[in-house]
Amino acid sequence: MSRRAPRVTPARRVAFAVVRRTFESGAYTDRAFEAEAARAELDPRERALATRLAYETVQRRGTLDHLIAALAGRPVEELDPPPLAALRLGLTQILFLGGVADHAAVDQSVELAKAGGGGGARLVNAVLRRAIRDGPALLSALHDDDPEAAAVRHSVPAWIARLWWAALGPEEARAALRGVNAPAEAAVRANGLLATAGEVRARLAARGVAAGRVAGLPEALVLGGPFDARGSDLHAAGSLMPQSRAAMLVARALAPAPGARVLDLCAAPGGKTTHLAALVGPSGSVLAVERHPGRAAALRRTVERMRASAIVHVETADALGFAPPAFSFAPDGPVDAVLVDPPCSGLGTLRSRPDLRWRARAEAVPELAARQRALLLAGAKALRPGGRLLYATCTISPEENERVVAAASAADAGLAIEDLGAEWPGFRHPADPRFLLTLPHRHGTDGFFLARLRRMGAPGGQRPDAP
Repeated sequence: MSRRAPRVTPARRVAFAVVRRTFESGAYTDRAFEAEAARAELDPRERALATRLAYETVQRRGTLDHLIAALAGRPVEELDPPPLAALRLGLTQILFLGGVADHAAVDQSVELAKAGGGGGARLVNAVLRRAIRDGPALLSALHDDDPEAAAVRHSVPAWIARLWWAALGPEEARAALRGVNAPAEAAVRANGLLATAGEVRARLAARGVAAGRVAGLPEALVLGGPFDARGSDLHAAGSLMPQSRAAMLVARALAPAPGARVLDLCAAPGGKTTHLAALVGPSGSVLAVERHPGRAAALRRTVERMRASAIVHVETADALGFAPPAFSFAPDGPVDAVLVDPPCSGLGTLRSRPDLRWRARAEAVPELAARQRALLLAGAKALRPGGRLLYATCTISPEENERVVAAASAADAGLAIEDLGAEWPGFRHPADPRFLLTLPHRHGTDGFFLARLRRMGAPGGQRPDAP
C-alpha cells in the first residue's frame, strides 16, 4: 500500500498500514494488525507501541476527525487517505499518547504521508504543528453534557451515546463512555483439563510475565504486562486461553456439575465451550453447535488445541432449524444445561475490538434481538426438568438483554428466572438485580449481560400474566 520509509520506525509504519486498511479497505483492525506485525517482524517493544498506536487511533477516529477539521479548516472528507491517516496517527501521539515527543510525532507523520504518495506532507506538517499549539485547548473544550457532545468527546457514534444515556442514566453513561478508549484487559484462562491456574502462573513467571489470581474465578489470571498470549508456546500447547474475566464468568454462572451434558449454541470461537468442557470433565459432554462451516472448523481446531476432543462434539447446524424432540445435535434427549451466547451488537467489547464501534449499526439491533429470543427459546426446549440455561451477550443494550429474557420467559411458562445477582453481588445489574451486568469502566473487563433460567415445567405455553 505504501513505499518503505527508512526514517519511520517499524511500529509507526505498521500502525499506519493498519489504520489505512481499516478505514480504506474495511479490514478488521485486529486481523490487519496481526498480518502487518508478522510481516514487519516486530520485536516485543515495537509491537506494544504499534498495538497501542493503531488501536487508539482507530478507536478515537471520531474525536480525531473533529479536531483535524478544526485545525485544517476543512472537512476530513476533502483530505486524501494517506495524509488523513498520517494526521490521525500524529494527532493521537500529540494528544493521547504520553511519552512521545511532539517533534517526533510530527516528523514521523510527515514521512508517512510522503511514503503514502499523492502529496499532502506539507498539510500534515502544518496541521500537526498547529495541533501542538492549539490542540490541547480544542480537546479540553469538548464536553459530554449531552449524548451528541459525548459522542464527539469520547469517539463513538451518536446512537451508542444515546442508547447508553437511556440504559444507564446520564452519569453512568458518561463514565462508560469515558472508559471505552482505555486499553483492554489482559487476562488468560488456565485450561483446567491440563493445568491449574497456579501451574500456568508459574510457567508465565518463568517467561518474565507476572499474573494475578482473581477471587471467584479460580482459572483466571490477569496479566501485569504485555504478553503475546496467542503467539506463545503455552497457547499452542493448550495450557491457556486468552479470555476476559467477563467471558469466564459465563461458564461459572451456568455452573454445570461434573459429568453434566451441556448444549452450547452459537459456540464458536470456543473459549466458553472449552471452559464448559473443563468444568464438566471427562465424564461429561458438551454439544457445541455452530451454523457457519468456517467458524465450526475453527471451533474444532480450538477444541483439539485445548485437549477437549473427548468431551466436546461440534455440530455444524443452525439451532433454529430443528424442533424438539428431534434435535439432531442432542439425540440422547434433554440436556442438563444450555448456554445461549448469540450474535449481538458487541458494545461491551469496544476496548478490545477497536473498529467495532464504526461497524455496529443501530438498525441491526431489532433484528439481532429477534434472533436472540428465538435462540433462547430453542435452547430452552432442549432442557430437562430442573435444567438450567444461561443467556449471555457481550453488549450493553436492553433490547438485546433484559427484554429478550422477559419476552422468552413470557413465551415459555416453564421457564423461571433465577437470581444470579444474589450469587455474584459485585456484578449485579443496576436495573434488575436478578441479572448480571459487567461494565468495563467499573469492573475492568468486557461488558457482559448474564441471565440464568431454570426449566420448571414442560416447554411452551404462555404465562397467564404475560403481556
